[in-house]
Amino acid sequence: MSLPLAIASAPIWASAAAAQDGRCDPNYDMACVPIARDVDCAGGNGNGPAYVQGPVRVIGADIYGLDRDGDGYACEPKGWRPPG
Repeated sequence: MSLPLAIASAPIWASAAAAQDGRCDPNYDMACVPIARDVDCAGGNGNGPAYVQGPVRVIGADIYGLDRDGDGYACEPKGWRPPG
């Protein structure tokens, strides 16, 4: 009898090393959004597998749907206001 094999993977968090290696999605700025199958805001209710700690500015296509309110910024902490 064989049992199904489950492989657990740890969440992927964007890091300074990823930013230096160019592994950040060019559609976003202010934080390194990893290039992954799916990215969600850290601390939100998304299921990853990758996460980004915001705030993040959307400078291209919001391919991960991080900017829910359409203001050009994503993963903003409560009370955060855009610069300027």
